[in-house]
Amino acid sequence: MNNNPIGVFDSGIGGLTVVKAITEKLPHESIIYLGDTARVPYGTRSKEIITKFALDLAQFLIKRKVKFLVVACNTISAVAYDAIKNSSPVPIIGVITPAVIQASRVSKNGKIGVIGTVGTIKSDTYGKLIRVLNPDAEVYSVACPLFVPLAEEGFANNLISELATQEYLKSLKKAKVDTLILGCTHYPILYKVIQREMGNRVNLVDSSHTTAEMLEKRLKNLKLLGNNTHPKWEFYVTDAPERVYQVAGRFFGEALNGKLKKISLSE
Repeated sequence: MNNNPIGVFDSGIGGLTVVKAITEKLPHESIIYLGDTARVPYGTRSKEIITKFALDLAQFLIKRKVKFLVVACNTISAVAYDAIKNSSPVPIIGVITPAVIQASRVSKNGKIGVIGTVGTIKSDTYGKLIRVLNPDAEVYSVACPLFVPLAEEGFANNLISELATQEYLKSLKKAKVDTLILGCTHYPILYKVIQREMGNRVNLVDSSHTTAEMLEKRLKNLKLLGNNTHPKWEFYVTDAPERVYQVAGRFFGEALNGKLKKISLSE
């Protein structure tokens, strides 16, 4: 059981930033990743449809005998986490709670910023959870819809990304937040330009790393840590146009050509 793989899933390929963080934190764990590239984006869909899609992804991984599920998607974590947890025979974590815990821990002035997609910001899932942990916290949330295409197109550190970052983050700078949650798995690709704009005194909380850290703690507590000498990483997508191969490498940090396999969820 301990050397069974960890299942990681996302509505697309942004969750590969989470996979990368897990491989760095837990090098002896096998991983199966599933990105629903055929049905992305999820953010514009109803709660019922998002939940149905999310359960499809979870079941695909559960059938492959994963020992743990990681919901590497902010939209799914915000909308369908409880439904997945209630139906899963294995433990589960999402990307929201680890980031909120870290942000609440490191913030000194209680002014916490959150950036994410329109759907994530509209749900106020981060804000609600932050206020549960710290009722006195001031939460400033900003939707940054251009950040996803900028990350996917490779415009992570040029004039276009700098201008977009200046525009999106000006209200957060004015509010003097001392901590900023990157509330989308695409956003770590823009980490450097965001940090430059906010300044070094502002703590950036990258949900991919906080999720990997919490996963390690959960595995230890449940005595599920793996010790694979040759861990296996499998990458699946529900649609694989050429662009998916190109973009996936940016998120994982190395080329995945030939490693991504297209599957049907009915398999």
